[in-house]
Parts: sequence; C-alpha cells; structure tokens
Amino acid sequence: MIKTLYVRIICAFLAVIIFSLLSSFGIGLLVFQPEINHRGQNDMIAAGEEMIQLYEQTKPADLDRFIRRMVQISSYPIHLYDTSGSVAFYDLNHSDRIAIPPEAVEQVLAGKYYRSSGKAEAAFIGLPVRYREEPQAMFMQFSPQNEHILNRMMLLILLLGLLIGSLCILIAARYLVKPIQVLTLAAKRLAKGDFDVKIRTKREDEMGALTQSFNEMAGELKQLEQMRQDFVSNVSHEIQTPLTSISGFATALKNSSLVAEHDRNYYLDIIIAESGRLSRLSDNLLKLASLDSEQHPFEPLTYSLDEQIRQMVVTCEPQWSAKGISVELAWTAPVQITADRDQLNQVWMNILGNAIKFTPGGGKIDIRITYAADGISLEIADSGIGIAAEHLNQVFERFYKTDQSRNRNTAGNGLGLAIVKKIVAIHHGDINIKSQLGKGTTVVVRLPVL
Repeated sequence: MIKTLYVRIICAFLAVIIFSLLSSFGIGLLVFQPEINHRGQNDMIAAGEEMIQLYEQTKPADLDRFIRRMVQISSYPIHLYDTSGSVAFYDLNHSDRIAIPPEAVEQVLAGKYYRSSGKAEAAFIGLPVRYREEPQAMFMQFSPQNEHILNRMMLLILLLGLLIGSLCILIAARYLVKPIQVLTLAAKRLAKGDFDVKIRTKREDEMGALTQSFNEMAGELKQLEQMRQDFVSNVSHEIQTPLTSISGFATALKNSSLVAEHDRNYYLDIIIAESGRLSRLSDNLLKLASLDSEQHPFEPLTYSLDEQIRQMVVTCEPQWSAKGISVELAWTAPVQITADRDQLNQVWMNILGNAIKFTPGGGKIDIRITYAADGISLEIADSGIGIAAEHLNQVFERFYKTDQSRNRNTAGNGLGLAIVKKIVAIHHGDINIKSQLGKGTTVVVRLPVL
C-alpha cells in the first residue's frame, strides 16, 4: 500500500509519462501512417524505375541474376509475373511473401502502374517492364528491415526518455515533498505546544504561501496561548484578592480578642463588599463565556431606544445625584430600534456607570442620540478624569485597567468594556472612545438599522 506522498508523486508522474508516450506514439502512427505508406510507395517506384532504366541501358542476358542484384542493393523483395501467369519471387531477407491480387497483375501487364492501399507491412507497387519484347509485371514489396531499425531506434529513445524523466521526477518530487515534510514536523511541534516554531522560506509559489500562512497561524496560536495564560493569571489574581480579604477578616472576627466590638460591623461590611465583588466577577465571566460561545440567546425586538435611555438614567440617579453630576439628554424625536433589549441595556449601564464613576463631583454627562438612514449613533460624553492616549487601544481588553492603583471598592474587574464590545459586535455595530486626560471621555456606539 502506497502511503508516502513522495512515492505517490513518483508513481503518478511515471504513469503520466508512460501513458503520454504510448498515446503520443499511437496517435502519431495513426496520423502519419498514410503519409508513410505514400512516401514508401514513392521510394519503391523511384527504385523500380531506376532498375528498369538500368536494365534497358545494360540489356543483361541473365534477367534472374540482374534482379537478384537489384534486390540485394535495394532490399525490396520483387515479384515478377509474365503473361502466362507464372511468378518468380526474389528476396534476400526472408520476408513474408504477400499475395498479389490478379487484377493488379493484369493492370501492370497492361502497362499501368499500381499502388496498394494496405498498411505499411503489406504495401507494394507494380511497374510494367519488358523482357525480350514480352510484357512483364514487376511488383516491389515493402521491406520491413528499415522499419525494424527505425522502430528499435524509437523504442530506445522512448526508454531513454522514460529513464531520464524518471530521474528528473525523483529530484523534482523530492523538491516538492521536502517543504511538506518540514511543515509536517513543524505541525507536530505545534501540536505539542511549541508555539515558537517558524519555517523559513524564500519561495513565492503556492507552497511559499502555505508556509507563510502556517507561520501566521503559529504566531496567532502563540498570541492566543499568551492571552489564555494572561486570562488565567488575571482571573486568579481577581479571585485571590477578595478571597484573601474575606479569609483574613473572617479569621479576625472569629477571634474576639483581635477585633474590638465597635469594629466588627466595619469588617463585616468589607466581607460583604468583597463577596459582591466575587459575585460580579463570576457573573461577568459567565456572561463573556456565553457571548464567546455564540450560543448566547439573541432576541431582537423593536422598541423605543430613547425611552430605554431615560429609564437607565432614572435607575442610576442615586449614583450621579449623590456626586452632584448633571445629566443631559439630547435627541430630536423618538428613536425606534430593533435589537436585543437586555443586551443593549447592559451596554448603556456599563458605559454610563463608568462615566459616573470617573466623573468628579459637580461634573456633567451628556447623552445624545443621532438617527441617520444607515444607522443610529449614541454618544455618552463626560467631564471626568479622562484616559491617557496610550491606554485607548487597550481599554477593551479583558481585565485591563487604566489605573491599577484605584481603590478596590471603586475599581471594576476590567471586564465591563470587553462585554460591551462583544455585545455591540453581535449587533453588527462598532464602538469608539475619544478621551483626553483631565477633560473627559466620549464613547460613541453606532448600530445599524435592522
């Protein structure tokens, strides 16, 4: 059983070459056979006319000896018929004697030339000749001697071509298979977790493109592996911090000699806050896992977007009014949208929550809805602390925080904007952030009109 690609390529090439050579030989023979017969008969006629002319010039007394000499010179077997129907056959190569039809003999005895219509092996011509004033019919038969030599030469050429072609195929197949073998070894290393594999190539053909694609795939897998490790590290860190606090304060509360009675409620509040942090983290992780699986329920319906924004602002009123933040809404007319209401509600809550969280007391938040033929644009701008330019491209990464030093009670877990971006992408929209330190941040969400 042929298993390796190298052997398969060689066998396929050999089969193609042999089939091509045999087919070409057969087609060529079929196409040129009539011309070969015609030219062979012309050569025999020319040779016969030379014999007749030589005979007429020399007038030899012994015709039998003369014809034997001509057969020896020309290599063509000769049939000689007289008017009585008797025939003499002259041949030095022991060729197979062909049958001359009677009508051909009569035609030549009448002084006419005759050409056979058979294959090359049975081809013959007839020439009229006179011996002692008596008409004779001389038929020259095709001699296979020269054809056998030509056939052996053609066979040798075909065999040499097959041999040389096979050697070239062996080299070419190795050249073709070697990059695949290299790719196979690299793929095995990749399967074992070695993502640093990279194949060097200077080829610009399909194999070069495949190698380049493999290198890009290896690079992306390496990046994904790094992201996975970072994700695990971040989750472990985010979980470990509140767990440490809960464990430490619970242990302290267990020992009444370590905690004064008036501090117990304070420590219990910290435990409750850290427990809530863990709960929010687990909820967000489950939400991201559900969104990433592309099996999260998507239930679009047509509803009033402006009414949803009003309800959201009312829901968050305790947070923004406590800080003395003014919230202004701006749109010219009711805006209808077809989308998953629950998912978009989470988007607006996350964005507005960040705006309230990072806007100092007495600040301002503007919410504007713009409706156009190609989509709906919702803009939430605050006058908060802003985001540095070097952080803008990373704010949507999971667990990324622009300020790692914020108090744990106010800082989130870095998953809110990642969830927002995923939900907006599910709705075939896009989200952009513009910000300047000390001047505020503007978040623009664009959604298509379904």
